[in-house]
Amino acid sequence: MENGLDTIKELFNELRSYSLWDRLFRWRRIKSMLIDTSAELQRLVSGLDVARAENSKMQVTIDRLVADKADLQKEIASLKEKNESFLKRGQELANEVAAIRQKVESTEQDNRRLREENTQFKTREEQRRAEHERNISQLVKLREDIVKERNEKEEKQKQAEYERLRKLKETWSHHEADVKNRIKIICSRNGVEYVDTVPFKGKPDNTLKINDEYIVFDAKSPGNDDLSNFPLYLRNQAESVNKYVKEENVRREVFLVVPTNTLEVIQQFEYKLSDYTVYVISTDALEPIILSLRRIEDYEFAEQLSPEERENICRVIGKFVHLSKRRIQIDGFFAKQFFELVYRSEADLPKDFLDKVIEFERAEKLNPPTERRAKQISNKELAMQIQEQKADAEQRGIAMDEALVSKSLGKLPLYTDKPQGQEQKDLFE
Repeated sequence: MENGLDTIKELFNELRSYSLWDRLFRWRRIKSMLIDTSAELQRLVSGLDVARAENSKMQVTIDRLVADKADLQKEIASLKEKNESFLKRGQELANEVAAIRQKVESTEQDNRRLREENTQFKTREEQRRAEHERNISQLVKLREDIVKERNEKEEKQKQAEYERLRKLKETWSHHEADVKNRIKIICSRNGVEYVDTVPFKGKPDNTLKINDEYIVFDAKSPGNDDLSNFPLYLRNQAESVNKYVKEENVRREVFLVVPTNTLEVIQQFEYKLSDYTVYVISTDALEPIILSLRRIEDYEFAEQLSPEERENICRVIGKFVHLSKRRIQIDGFFAKQFFELVYRSEADLPKDFLDKVIEFERAEKLNPPTERRAKQISNKELAMQIQEQKADAEQRGIAMDEALVSKSLGKLPLYTDKPQGQEQKDLFE
């Protein structure tokens, strides 16, 4: 086709270059060239038809390829989206893998740490178990020592309580003889008549004769170590002594003498019965009471006394009785406090301290002044001793103001309906 086109181009170029004369005289050549050109044109037309047919085929192919391209582009777009989704998911999976890898590494580190801690715990557990076994052994030994020490302590306390009760029983068993000896000594020293054999029915423990009246002093002590029934026993004894007061010339006042260490359980010290009165006194109160009764003997006949003298006598006797009861009451309180202190020291002091205290206690000896039959106790000497003790106490910072002491003692009721232990609360606070 390109050769035909070259021929046609060559014809047009020569025709363009021919002049009019050349066209007239070279017509054959031009005709031959036109024939060749026509043939070429026919070939070109045929080739064009063939090209057109091929072009149509190519257009169909191009359309199909365009459609295929569009489908491919759509598929490529879809694949790109899927690829992007896959890439995104791949990135997410990569991140998850990285996180999982980090967790795995952290878990491995935790496992290593836990293995190390487990090893340490096993070591500590073995040490703790060994120490626990040692502590258990020590605890068992300590418990055995404590039980042994407690048993020894209880045994000592039982022995001490037994010894205390034995001494109390011994004191109570000799109480009647002790009271009789004391009364005889007091009577002998103060010129009071002691009657060994009474001229009336019954046999009281001790009988004095003052101003032609018989005064009965009966010694009473507990029968055993249970002091809870002792107050009831005293009341029964107070009612039973009416056999004496019914007799002629027997004073309507009877004295029951009890041991000092029983005062803490006694709440009533005076029993006013129908036609007589019974007083409960301790052995320490014997002398002041006998002396107060002795003062009455200084008067030969009571009816010769003036009202003022009678008043004075009654005032002195009342003062003696009141002071005796106060002394009994306070001594009983302090006896109870000393007992509690002794028991507390045995319970609270360490064993080595207590053993040392017991050692010093056994070595200690208290020597109170002794009584002599032929020697009278001098009031002047007693007053001097009291002044010396008062001065010594004031130098040591102890309050000895008589007004203050009297005011405090005044708070202590002598007769009360309160339970035991409450009536002395205000005095010693």
